[in-house]
Amino acid sequence: MGQVLHGTATTTHVVREKIQDSQESLVKLAKCYGINPKTVQKWRKRESVEDLKCGSKPGQGSVLTAVDVETRRKTLLPLDDLYDLLLPQIPALTRSNLHRCLQRHGVSRLADLLPDEEKTTTRTFKTYAPGFLHLDTAQINLGKDKEYLFVAIDRATRYVYLELHDNKRMETATAFLENALAQYPFKVEKLLTDNGIEFSYNPLPDAKKPKDKEHPFVALCKAQQIEHRTTLVKHPWTNGRAEAMNKKVKANTTQRFHYDNVDALKTHLYHYLLNYNFNLKLRALGRKTPFEAILQW
Repeated sequence: MGQVLHGTATTTHVVREKIQDSQESLVKLAKCYGINPKTVQKWRKRESVEDLKCGSKPGQGSVLTAVDVETRRKTLLPLDDLYDLLLPQIPALTRSNLHRCLQRHGVSRLADLLPDEEKTTTRTFKTYAPGFLHLDTAQINLGKDKEYLFVAIDRATRYVYLELHDNKRMETATAFLENALAQYPFKVEKLLTDNGIEFSYNPLPDAKKPKDKEHPFVALCKAQQIEHRTTLVKHPWTNGRAEAMNKKVKANTTQRFHYDNVDALKTHLYHYLLNYNFNLKLRALGRKTPFEAILQW
């Protein structure tokens, strides 16, 4: 841990140093580290192992003018259509710098430019009191090892509990739920998961579903008087709150830092969990932390 890497980096500082010091062929090094030969060639030419800064270089300004902003105001075209319209007049135009220009001038959101009579009201999710948990798993690759992240998040307070395991068997999922229920200071009444075999027998054909045995995860929900709901089959995105939390956790841990072992990752996950629940003020909660949202209820 300690190395801040590019979001899509496939190598660490140690690997880059070894590439620069090695005399082996590009193909052999690429096969050794499991990367593209072009990546090996790129780091051989570099004098440093640090990532280059993103964005435009000093002295390179935007090619856009106020004409582009005025065109946006007059036509109210979506970004892609506006790009197609302006590209013949500005050959150096790209979709990204057009988007940045619109953001700078405060015209990137079409909804803000529409007349009041054409604006539609935004539909919001049904409001629930604390006690509706979203639960999901995500695979994390740590070198050659596969780990599984279990995440539970309360819909109302956004309070999160997570664990890292080397498997996602039904016994592991059941034990995780037991630990999660002990962490929440309120009664959990509803629980939403996908149709993974670790949560229910739903993905099995009717002929293969055990008739004399109940799934342990489902049995625990019944014992705790929790209504267990599942998403539609092959529609995991309907559990979007847990899916989004999985992405947020990985974006702030494994996709940004390098870990020497699983214990280092678990330690960082624990620190991230504490910071998220007790320090991070969320816009969805009115600039409150999840813990403050619990106290408010």
